[in-house]
Amino acid sequence: MFSLLEKIEAKSARVVVVGIGYVGLPLVLELARAGFRCTGLDTDPEKVRKLNACQSYIPDVSASDLAPFVLEKKLDATVDPAVLQHADAVIVCVPTPLNKTKDPDMGFIVAAAEEIARHQHEGMLVILESTTYPGTTSELLVPKLTANGQILGRSVFVAFSPERVDPGNPVYKTRNTPKVLGGATPECLRVACSLYSQILDEIVPVSSTETAEMVKLLENTFRAVNIGLVNEIAMMSRKLGVDPFEVIRAAATKPFGFMPFFPGPGLGGHCIPIDPLYLSWKVRTLQGEARFIELADSVNSGMPAYVVERTTDALNDQAKPLRGSKILIYGVAYKRDVNDCRESPAFAIMHGLHKRGARVSYMDPYVARLDADGVTQASIDLDTNFGSFDAVVVVTDHSALDRTRLAREARLVVDTRDALRDVVCDRAKIYGL
Repeated sequence: MFSLLEKIEAKSARVVVVGIGYVGLPLVLELARAGFRCTGLDTDPEKVRKLNACQSYIPDVSASDLAPFVLEKKLDATVDPAVLQHADAVIVCVPTPLNKTKDPDMGFIVAAAEEIARHQHEGMLVILESTTYPGTTSELLVPKLTANGQILGRSVFVAFSPERVDPGNPVYKTRNTPKVLGGATPECLRVACSLYSQILDEIVPVSSTETAEMVKLLENTFRAVNIGLVNEIAMMSRKLGVDPFEVIRAAATKPFGFMPFFPGPGLGGHCIPIDPLYLSWKVRTLQGEARFIELADSVNSGMPAYVVERTTDALNDQAKPLRGSKILIYGVAYKRDVNDCRESPAFAIMHGLHKRGARVSYMDPYVARLDADGVTQASIDLDTNFGSFDAVVVVTDHSALDRTRLAREARLVVDTRDALRDVVCDRAKIYGL
């Protein structure tokens, strides 16, 4: 342990980050900034090529940030897992999707663990950052890394630290977001803290890997349940003839006891729609129930269909059928001002509109082309006149959206984000959630 600690404290430890996407790329950058020799290991050769060419592929990391470290050979990338045999520390940042039955798909974590074990040597630190159910680190990772005779807390050190990346956040980045960290043993925690304290502003140690795993699930379950609540409030409010966004903003003036969440067209991203279901699945394996999670998932998963219904009703009010109508989806990224389309509700909305016979196009300044979830399509020109469509559905309210032009040109707008609230226009053609 002491030789590994000495390497970490001297910044001579070689670090490999498995998975260099939205979580892994900012992490390898911070490691290189701190003075560590760092390699990104990924199965995607295009990401590897771009990093080695000093090119970024996510908005939160610029090419100018990467270039000095790549050129100084402090940072590189590879598709060859043999690099693991030279690693003193390995941080795993691979995806953890759900399968078609909404059960956890652990394939990426298992594959990463098997590669690490295949190239394992004495004195290695392994930290899992991929969001998963409580017990994954101790039940899956630890057995694989101790099967070859390595002793936990003495010759191999294992920890879990949930990623807290918020793409597009202008204030909180990898370095200044507090980092929760749980070790498989006290010695494991000590070594992991030593590494992360070199690159991050604040470490929040907890008593176990299970606690650290549960922290992330609580954070995103809190958000999913509250978003489910306001989505249901939005549907109730429309039936009552009340504007739900006005209700929420007025309630938010209370200086205590209330935190505003806002309704939308459905959940997106790799965390909020998925993480609570990891917890729900784990509880089911223990013959328990996660009723709030299941109900919130039901409400949130139904929002794209609700948007399709609102679009249908809005066109009916103008004596137009949805079938044959030209519909423009504005914004297909899952949140404002990012290019990340993972789990975006735009896909389900587009599928729903297509199924009813609409002719659907999309416009997004951050996503030039879609090739996912059965949608293969290119964004139309950003200067296209909104009036050339029968309706525009605002799914993602990017800052680049010219709200005044949209309100002026469009024949009809289904505004799922309340983006046009402050725009002076003919309100009769604006339909909210």
